[in-house]
Amino acid sequence: MRVLDLMTAPVITAAPTLSLPDAAHLMRSRGIRRLPVLDGATLVGIVTDRDVREALPGRVSSLSPWEATTRLAAVSVADVMRRSVLTTTPDADARDAAHTMLTHRVGALPVVDDGGRVVGVVTVSDVLRDYAYEDGLRPDGSQTGAEAQA
Repeated sequence: MRVLDLMTAPVITAAPTLSLPDAAHLMRSRGIRRLPVLDGATLVGIVTDRDVREALPGRVSSLSPWEATTRLAAVSVADVMRRSVLTTTPDADARDAAHTMLTHRVGALPVVDDGGRVVGVVTVSDVLRDYAYEDGLRPDGSQTGAEAQA
């Protein structure tokens, strides 16, 4: 199976200049945990929900809510993103992509075409979803016909 068969496309991305609160809102509203960061069409980094959480002020802070909001608005995605990004291609073997994610302990790989454009993202969840459904499980977790009777 190829990465193309598992990846999510189109991919939701962020610009390096996007503020951290806006990035957090984008991830929350879209139900995603990673944003590839593009400067124009060039992949320059990736920001995760963990990166965002670590940059946010803690619940116990000496800052007033106004101060925290003001300071946080000045922080951009470029300030917290990871700059070295592992990628894969649409035609890569899905097992190779899964192995890369396991080896490097990352939850996703941006999918980049021959022209260097980000065309999708493949996640650990995508791989697990494919594995689960291939073994006869329905999306609701129940088993299909023969597997349920075995």
